[in-house]
Amino acid sequence: MSTEYENLINSLIADGYLKTPAIIEAFKNIDRLDFVLDEYKNEAYVNAPLPIGFNQTISQPLTVAFMLELLEPKPNEKILDVGSGSGWTTALLAYLVGENGRVIGLERIPDLVALSEKNISKYNFIKKGMVEIINSDGAKGYRKEAPYDRIIAGAAATGDVPIYWRRQLKIGGRIVAPVGNSVIVIDKISKNKYNQKEYFGFSFVPLITNNQKPNN
Repeated sequence: MSTEYENLINSLIADGYLKTPAIIEAFKNIDRLDFVLDEYKNEAYVNAPLPIGFNQTISQPLTVAFMLELLEPKPNEKILDVGSGSGWTTALLAYLVGENGRVIGLERIPDLVALSEKNISKYNFIKKGMVEIINSDGAKGYRKEAPYDRIIAGAAATGDVPIYWRRQLKIGGRIVAPVGNSVIVIDKISKNKYNQKEYFGFSFVPLITNNQKPNN
């Protein structure tokens, strides 16, 4: 691990964004440098979002750390990652769920599906069957592999999280997803009962569904 990356991780720990030993270990072992475009390699360890093309970004490390801490992923779980982008969060999740866990990444832009697969393959997670990237409208979830222990999203819905995500979540499961400029945490208590918390002050790219077209 480079000194620059170690400094970034230490600053996230010092500022209280990284807390859980397993998540700290995942950050140390899944290098953000492997998931940024070549022209931004020298900025890989800056605590800021970076462009990955198609008006999409690799999220700010602070935001990824904050959301993973809220998500509380555990070994052997099945997790849906909506908007896999360049694959960094997906790979972090794969490290956290381990070889008996599974992460389904949804990405609606075919070129980003290819990019995330290429990046995640550096860690053999796809080859081991731990990760699968699906070219799909993330707002609809992915019913084929449901139900999920956890669902996380990297793009902001408007108004509320999509109803499909709630339906595809296990009872006892958790969703961590941006809505507008907030991060929402939803715990599924029973089939139709949820607890919800909101954390303000974030900025995300919008969640785009099939009835909207991205600005390529």
